[in-house]
Amino acid sequence: MNQCNVPVLKSRTVKNFSDAKEIAEELGYPVIIRVAYTLGGKGGGVAYNEIELHEIVERGLRASLVGQVLVEEYIGHWKQIEYEVMQDYGGNNVIVCNMENVLSMKVHTGDNIVVAPSQTIDNHEYHMLRTAALRATKHVGIVGECNIQYALDSVSDRYVAIEINPRLSRSSALASKATGYPLAYMSAKIGLGYTLPELVNRITKTTTACFEPSLDYVVCKHPRWDFAKFAQVKRKLGPTMKSVGEVMAVGRSFEESLQKAIRMLDIGNDGLVLNRVTHESYTEEQIEDFLSHPNDLILYYVAAALKMGISVEKIYKLSAIDPWFIEK
Repeated sequence: MNQCNVPVLKSRTVKNFSDAKEIAEELGYPVIIRVAYTLGGKGGGVAYNEIELHEIVERGLRASLVGQVLVEEYIGHWKQIEYEVMQDYGGNNVIVCNMENVLSMKVHTGDNIVVAPSQTIDNHEYHMLRTAALRATKHVGIVGECNIQYALDSVSDRYVAIEINPRLSRSSALASKATGYPLAYMSAKIGLGYTLPELVNRITKTTTACFEPSLDYVVCKHPRWDFAKFAQVKRKLGPTMKSVGEVMAVGRSFEESLQKAIRMLDIGNDGLVLNRVTHESYTEEQIEDFLSHPNDLILYYVAAALKMGISVEKIYKLSAIDPWFIEK
């Protein structure tokens, strides 16, 4: 990433707590701990002090196959943006889809509500990240399908690469269905030695795989959790993925696709609001606490906060959900 001029967060890999404590003090709390060789963020977490750091690092070292964790600066309030890239042996590459995570960097992308295409970044930000994605995949030399994930600070225009997956990921399945671009099929063909200009798009049957899909609709992915089955479960969402599945909805607007997605979750709700089964009533202080520490009902708490008269700006500061989504 450094060689191809794509910024990354300050971090260090450690194999014991004393080294983790040293780097955490150097970076400044909070820090995020990410575990080597686990999937879905297993064993990781965010530490706001030394006690939490000790607990998460010890847990992470036990979960890691190689007894190693990464201690990294935490940027939970930044936007989480993803790009799907296809590249062949000839060095041709295209962006198939870009996606935005509604719940920002606070929540693992597998537990996040994801919208394609991204809705709140401007043209400059989109192309800055797009160019960096193409540059990174070309430099790393990935052949086939690749997912690259960014954190973006829209205030300062600073961005960092969070991870790059040289494989089909959970986001890739969404991108493939959302765009109609058969990523797995094309990856297999590229693996066999075909180039993107040689492969015909199976949807249009006239353009080649080098043409980037253009969406005139909004796709929303909503995770499905099964917390209700377990009495002692912690419903809080964070860097560790807890969802058991997801649904995808297509609509002309974000509101339409979100409402469709909630209906498809099969949890008894007709949408985000006006449900026959009403949720408990909460005080303003409780709602603010729920917004700061998201769980599976976070969007319902946003709706409740708006109903209470809490301002969009305050909800944004507490939840890190972009004001555009809150307004919608």
